[in-house]
Amino acid sequence: MGIFGSAAKKQQQAAGLPARLHHTAYVTRDMEATRQFYEDVVGLPLMSTFCEKDELFGAERTYMHTFFGLADGSALAFFQFADPGDQDLFGPKMPFSPFHHIALYVDKKTQDEIEGRLKAAGFKEPEHFVLEHGYCRSVYATDPNGMIVEFCCDDLLAIKDQDKWRSKAHAEMKRWLAGDHTSNNTYRGEHQDA
Repeated sequence: MGIFGSAAKKQQQAAGLPARLHHTAYVTRDMEATRQFYEDVVGLPLMSTFCEKDELFGAERTYMHTFFGLADGSALAFFQFADPGDQDLFGPKMPFSPFHHIALYVDKKTQDEIEGRLKAAGFKEPEHFVLEHGYCRSVYATDPNGMIVEFCCDDLLAIKDQDKWRSKAHAEMKRWLAGDHTSNNTYRGEHQDA
């Protein structure tokens, strides 16, 4: 589950919080290119395709809705519309920014396999890059829709410290918002001796 949730899982379930992500949805202009990326390169199986027609916002919309499965039962979902006008209305172009992305938790072996398939498929910077965050190592790739997908593998020390980070989360946010922008990421090389 990753450093941002495993320690508190039972507490959150007892508190009546959502159990997990069901799916997150995006619009694609090319469902086959999207399928090739997520199924053939990333390795997420296509779990279902629903061909639908609904009355939505004053007009009848015809679309396809696909779901690509993750190990915990959640999914990444995509819509493609039959009408180009609906496609433009509901699927504006995503800005290229590493600060707009979806991050998927992976173990080291899975991350290495995905990174290998990305390289074999010809992905290079800026469509594919790696960041060492300290608390995790992240492999990034841009999908056919312009969305950045992160494959995140947590650092073992950060996993061990997850209760500490949870206990300080509110105080650290308040400190930063009050103007103290000192880094607290002790897992990066420049802070190893701190």
